[in-house]
Amino acid sequence: MLLNNRYRIIKTLGSGGFGETYLAEDTQMPSQRRCVIKQLKPIQNNPQIYQLVQERFQREAAILEELGSTSDQIPGLYAYFQFNDQFYLVQELIEGDTVTEKIQQHGLLTENAVREILLSLLPVLEYVHSKRIIHRDIKPDNIILRHHDGKPVLIDFGAVRESMGTVVNSQGNPTSSIVIGTPGFMPSEQASGRPVYSSDLYSLGLTAVYLLTGKIPQELPTEPTLGNILWRYFAPYLSPNFADILDKAIAYHPRERFTSARDMLTALQTLSNPVAPAFVPTPTVIARPSPLSLENTIAVSPGNDVQNSHQTNQNTARGGIILASIIASGLIGASIIIGFTINKSPLPIELSNNKNTSVSSSTTQENQKTALSENIHNTINHESPLPQSSIKTETKNQQLSDSFTLNNSIYFVADSAFSDLQTRTAYKS
Repeated sequence: MLLNNRYRIIKTLGSGGFGETYLAEDTQMPSQRRCVIKQLKPIQNNPQIYQLVQERFQREAAILEELGSTSDQIPGLYAYFQFNDQFYLVQELIEGDTVTEKIQQHGLLTENAVREILLSLLPVLEYVHSKRIIHRDIKPDNIILRHHDGKPVLIDFGAVRESMGTVVNSQGNPTSSIVIGTPGFMPSEQASGRPVYSSDLYSLGLTAVYLLTGKIPQELPTEPTLGNILWRYFAPYLSPNFADILDKAIAYHPRERFTSARDMLTALQTLSNPVAPAFVPTPTVIARPSPLSLENTIAVSPGNDVQNSHQTNQNTARGGIILASIIASGLIGASIIIGFTINKSPLPIELSNNKNTSVSSSTTQENQKTALSENIHNTINHESPLPQSSIKTETKNQQLSDSFTLNNSIYFVADSAFSDLQTRTAYKS
């Protein structure tokens, strides 16, 4: 059987509600190259609807041609045509195994292998999204690991299939009556007919979880409050940082996911290539800085850092002890000198230091003292019958009081001056 008088069907690869997929060969090419032919049929047999489907199909086919010609990880579009009211896409055959077949043949993939697949596919998704296209059906069956280079190839875009579900609503506007996607790998917003770019990241994240655990989404428990999928228990060997990235990709609400394929790719690249520390210690030993340069940051050898710090603390402590000793010695010396000076000066400090006192002031003070002594003598001989010892004590107190009065209480009288005063009073009496 030849389709469009050109493509010979070899076998059927799959079938579904939108049509069938065939493996075929191109009889009009010298190499008789093999290709994949997708047959798509509208869900409604309505002439008015058929025209709308045809326009949308041509538009989506043109986008697929552009995508396939730019990226080598998207199958190229060879041709498209209509036959017996049905639509056909002729695409490049990718020689390889789907990741589903890879798991069935070799078991679970390692973390590094899954990370490499993501690092290779995310730039492809970024390019697809830049063309305002959402894949809508990313799952293990739609990722083929190409044999000749091992690169993952993204197949079976859902936009063209969705065009087959075009209908006219009650207002007379064309709309899609079907939802493209696979239950479990499809997020909630896509299931309600409102896919966003992060919907593809959700599906890709769950595909990675399947490759690591061997569990499809329906086999994984979910968090009862937020609805997030709990899968880490089935991959306990996984590094926490990588698991965090996958958790963010498959978050239930779109606002909690990566906003773009570029954001997720950057997170994975940072994880794969850790940023070098800004400061790398050098083995060179740097001399201890002077106190004036302590505010500046310096590089020191890790092996001598503790030793230099210890030595600095010891020198600081020694300097503090020496300084304290000098201050204490100075205070003690000053106390000795002051005490010695006081003991050497029986008279008030003001009297001993004031060498320039005027003659008139000295004469006045001497006259006052003489008058005071005469008064005391007369009192003792004529008015007071007190004992001699009492007279001496009273005389000393009176003389002290007068002495303080004469000096206006500006400075103090040394204790050593009392004995001299007492002796002089007794002599006068």
